[in-house]
Amino acid sequence: MSARRPRSAGATGCGSGGTVGARFRLRSGSGPSRTLRLRSRPAVGRPPRAARHERKAQHMSTPATQPGAGRGTIIGASTIAALGGLLFGYDTGVISAALLYIAPAFGLSTGMKEVVVASLLLGAVAGAMSGGPVVDRLGRKRTLLLVSAVFTAGALLSAVAVDVAMLIVARVVLGLAIGASSLVVPAYIAEIAPPALRGRLVSMNQLMITIGIFVSYLVGYAFAEMQGWRWMLGLAAVPSLAMLIGLLFLGESPRWLLARGRTDEARAELLRTRSAQEVDAEIDEITVAMREESKFSYRDLFRPWLRPAVLLGFAVAATNQLVGVNAVIYYAPTILQQAGLGASASILSSVGIGAVNMVFTAIALLMIDRVGRRPLLIGGTSVVIVVLFGLGALYLLPSVQGLGLWLTGGLMLYEAAFAASLGLAIWLINSEVFPTAVRGKASSVGTVTHWALDFLISISVLTLISALTETGLFWIYGVLGIIGLAYLYRNLPETKGRSLEDIERSLRKQR
Repeated sequence: MSARRPRSAGATGCGSGGTVGARFRLRSGSGPSRTLRLRSRPAVGRPPRAARHERKAQHMSTPATQPGAGRGTIIGASTIAALGGLLFGYDTGVISAALLYIAPAFGLSTGMKEVVVASLLLGAVAGAMSGGPVVDRLGRKRTLLLVSAVFTAGALLSAVAVDVAMLIVARVVLGLAIGASSLVVPAYIAEIAPPALRGRLVSMNQLMITIGIFVSYLVGYAFAEMQGWRWMLGLAAVPSLAMLIGLLFLGESPRWLLARGRTDEARAELLRTRSAQEVDAEIDEITVAMREESKFSYRDLFRPWLRPAVLLGFAVAATNQLVGVNAVIYYAPTILQQAGLGASASILSSVGIGAVNMVFTAIALLMIDRVGRRPLLIGGTSVVIVVLFGLGALYLLPSVQGLGLWLTGGLMLYEAAFAASLGLAIWLINSEVFPTAVRGKASSVGTVTHWALDFLISISVLTLISALTETGLFWIYGVLGIIGLAYLYRNLPETKGRSLEDIERSLRKQR
């Protein structure tokens, strides 16, 4: 056997990856020659592991270097996550039509109708309160996967319910998913989106909620003739399964990975949609923010300098619910049926109400950065209050021809004003008025307030109508709206075009 001298390292292709290679031409007798490549130790100063990470990072950063590729990836991921918002809207809205047929099917009293509706919100309160620790322990992606699976199970369980007890359990299960999704969906979108897209993508969640409500009304009308309430409830499994499948292809939140010390993985996720320079800057920014957040606990929310912001977040969430928006979302067909419309006509009217809600939410999203938060919120809430007193007055007129149509028009105007003001403000204001270091903890105050009051509203609407009439119901919501408006008019700063630090300073002056 003979061996030729090895070629030079340059000829063997020993590049920056790190190993020095040599090729030997081997001969054995008269047989054909064979080439044998031998690897020696890594090149000095270039560990193989570091080289592999570098090549992986370069590979994963490729999409961001192509125009629009990173943007498309982020929008696609945000849309899949925002299906949680669509399910939020669908499962809260679909009961309005289904209740018209569930009540006779199970022989429900007025009180049991309220329990069926409110059971979802009871689950949502529990989901919102327990969702935070779950999100932090499991991560954003795995929590979203769990939420979509719970949505699917709840929808299917609702569709096959054999009695009211089983239906209530199913709606509590759905509520757990809704409460958790109200926390994890905005958090995931905010943490994967670059600053330039963050506001619009997070607001997409609110738009998807209104789309979900509108779709639930359409489905309700489609199955009204056959009284197919099981189909109405069960079809929620379609978007939840789509969400579950889509999530399998998404990455984890870079922020959560950094919080767990998994810096290499966080960098790889960021490099899918950002340049290397942007990644370095964003990792530094996230690291500093997490360091600041770790200094605060929930007890710190009671500090005097934080009190104005916490009270403002609470006031926005409380006013959002106390003007009775979910009384309309849950019970509009029931109220319209009592006013003389047939079941199908009542559901069709609610489709129009849902369409107005969706359209004016989209309009508000386009206007919010031009007009400002304060004018939209104060102006829209004022219109909501006027309409509530007008709706109550309709019932006092001795004889109103076409009362159901007048009510439908009034409720459409109500939803338009609400969607353009309080509907958007609860999420936007809570994301802007709190200092960065305590935003996550402080925002949970508004979220829990929202769901707790939503539960109280949903379980009392029909009882209040029986005790105080429809006029009393609408006027109570109007008075509560006036109280909320007075507080917001006095304490709500304009946040348009201002830094978070500037907003914080203006709120501190209110102490």
